[in-house]
Amino acid sequence: MSNLIRIIIRALFNTLTRVRIHGIENVPQIGGCLLAVNHLSLLEPPLVFGLLKRDKITALVAKKYRQKLFFRWLIRAVDGIWINRDETDFQALREALAFLKDGGALGIAPEGTRSQTGALIKAKTGVAYLADKAGVPVVPVAVSGTETAFAKLKRLKRPPIEIKFGKPFNLPPVKHRTRTADLQRNTDEIMCRIAALLPPVYRGVYADHPRLKELLEAKPPLETVAR
Repeated sequence: MSNLIRIIIRALFNTLTRVRIHGIENVPQIGGCLLAVNHLSLLEPPLVFGLLKRDKITALVAKKYRQKLFFRWLIRAVDGIWINRDETDFQALREALAFLKDGGALGIAPEGTRSQTGALIKAKTGVAYLADKAGVPVVPVAVSGTETAFAKLKRLKRPPIEIKFGKPFNLPPVKHRTRTADLQRNTDEIMCRIAALLPPVYRGVYADHPRLKELLEAKPPLETVAR
């Protein structure tokens, strides 16, 4: 069922939108990893899920969508993990850790909610926590164009969407004595790597971060595939 849903999603994006894909070869085909994605609309999770052809891939999904019949069926069909964004959801974290340690690729939005500004907002430390506990690499994923896609579709236009997959990287360990500072440092690293893949207008609160400036100076070119 999961593969069929992926094929349908891919076909819909190819038909209704104009997707440009960069660096998809950076996503590991085996082993646990976190796909850290910026969040502008409802389209990022299905876009990432539909594009990647590797086995064992799912995402953390806000529990509020559980109330909607279609979303509930869809998330169950792809083995999604429900999470309560309004509190520390230990059950969801345990499920996510188990999935990662079992070799799964887990999509997650570090910001925790959709940006209302059209650019990056301050992220939570959940992704850094999972990366540390599971001992898996993080793949930064930057999406642009989804924030206006629905409006353009209503006008019968094929909206352009761009998605970039950065190279996977491992974060330094989180030490017990400096846990809060270490988690924040690692969270900033994740977000700056996402920001480095985005056009300047999307970089939001991380636009002037010193680490972003370092990454931009050393940024390698990405391969592009137009769809």
